[in-house]
Amino acid sequence: MQTRKLAIAAAIGLMGVSAQQALAADNTYFDNFNALASSVPAGSLPESAPFQLSSGNFSQKVIATRNNQLASGQANSGNWDMMTANETGADAGRYLFNPFETGSAGVQRTDLVTGITRTIVQPGTQNFVSGDAARWTPWGSYLTAEESWGSNSQKGRLFEVTNPLADTSDADFVHRNVLPRVSHEGLAFDASNSLYFIDEVNGGSIYKYVSAAPGAASGDAFFNAGQTFVAKVNGGGNTSATGAVQWEAITSATGTPLAGTADAMRNMGGAMFSMDGRAAADMVGGTNYQRPEDLEIQTLANGDQVLYIATTTTHEVYSLNLATNEMKLFVGRDTFNSVTGVAVGSEFTSPDNIAIDANGNIYIVEDQPGGKADIWFAQDADRDGVAESVSRWASMSTEGAEPTGLYFDKFNPNVAYVHVQHPNSGNDSLIQITAVPEPESYAMFLAGLGLLGMMARRRNRV
Repeated sequence: MQTRKLAIAAAIGLMGVSAQQALAADNTYFDNFNALASSVPAGSLPESAPFQLSSGNFSQKVIATRNNQLASGQANSGNWDMMTANETGADAGRYLFNPFETGSAGVQRTDLVTGITRTIVQPGTQNFVSGDAARWTPWGSYLTAEESWGSNSQKGRLFEVTNPLADTSDADFVHRNVLPRVSHEGLAFDASNSLYFIDEVNGGSIYKYVSAAPGAASGDAFFNAGQTFVAKVNGGGNTSATGAVQWEAITSATGTPLAGTADAMRNMGGAMFSMDGRAAADMVGGTNYQRPEDLEIQTLANGDQVLYIATTTTHEVYSLNLATNEMKLFVGRDTFNSVTGVAVGSEFTSPDNIAIDANGNIYIVEDQPGGKADIWFAQDADRDGVAESVSRWASMSTEGAEPTGLYFDKFNPNVAYVHVQHPNSGNDSLIQITAVPEPESYAMFLAGLGLLGMMARRRNRV
C-alpha cells in the first residue's frame, strides 16, 4: 500500500498543473502505509501508545484519560464510545464530543486547543443509559442516543444537546420522541438532511427519518414533525439481503402511526407514547440484518451518496447507494486480504465502527479485545460499492479494551482520533493519530516545486 503521493503531485505539476491542483485529489497521508500481517499481541504495548501502526510516519499520543478526568473532579462513568467534532459554526473543529456507554451515561467535550475535557451532560441525566451514538447536526448541535431497547424498556431514546459549546456542565439535553425507539448506534445525515439510524440487535433494521422541515435551524423545528421509513430489500421480509431497496413508511408525515403500525405504539408513562421501531419494522416486512451498528455516508465524484452499514454478527459491511437504491455487500470474509492475496476469513471479525478519511477511504474498526482488535482499510478503487481488498491498518494491544469511535479530523486531514474503551485498567483514553509525509517524497515534492519555479521564471523572461 506504500505510495509516493507528493512525488506524483510534483510530477503532475511538471505537466502544467499547479501544485495546489495536484494535491487537491490526494488530501491525506493516512492511505500511505504497509499493511500489517497480523494482530499485535495482547498487552505487548503500553496504554500510552496502545496501537501498532502500519507506517513509521504515523504517530500516536494520549490527549485525554478517564483517570485524569476523575482526578480533576469531573464525573465520568467511562466506556467512551463514538465521537464527532463541532463540524460547523464558530470554532469549527475545535471540540470533540462523545457519550459514556454505561448504566449511568453522560456526554463529555474535549477542547483540542486547551486540552481540557469537561463532562457537559452529567452521568444519569434523565436516566440516560448506554450512550453510543455521536453526530453533529446540520444546524449546529450534537446528537447521541441509547444502545438499549427491548421488551418493557423505557430506553431506546435519541437525545440532542442543543447548546454543546456552552460553558456549562449541565447542557440542555432534549429527548426527541418523534424518532421510533430502537437500540441506537450509528447516525448519519445525507445531503438532503434525512437522518439514517439502525436497530442494533440480531434481526435489526435500517431506518430513515425525513423531517417536515429539513432545512430547519433548530432541533425543535427539525424534530417537530417527520416521517420514518424502514429499508426493505427485494420486497422485504428477509435477512441480510442485497439488491433493490424500497423505503417503507412506518409513520405518517407528522410522525404518528399508520394503520399497519398502530400496534407498535407503546405507553411510556406520563402521557408519553412512543413507537417501538423494532416492532414496526417487523410489521411492514423490513429487511433484517445481524447487529447493524455504525453508519457513515460518502459522497462520490458523480454526486451519488453511499451509506455504509457495519453488521457485527455476520462480519460484514454493506453499501447502499442512496441515489440508485441498491444494496451491495461491501466487505465480508470472502474479501481479499491485501497481504495474503486470499480471502481474509476469520481474521476479519465483528466489524463495528466505520470512518472515512479525506480521500474517501473507508476504515472498519473491529469489536474485539486487545490482541485481536484491528482497524482495517478497505480498498474500493472504482467506488462501485464492493471493496477489492482489505488491509490491516492498525492493531490495538490493550487488554480488555476495544477501539471505538475512529474519527478523521475534517479540518486537518492528517489527524484522526480513536478511543480505547473499557480497558482492564478502567482508564479509558482518547488517542490522537497523526500522519506525516515520507521524507523522500517530501524532498521530491520540493524539488518539483523548484523546477516549477524555474520554468515559470523562464516563461516570464520570454
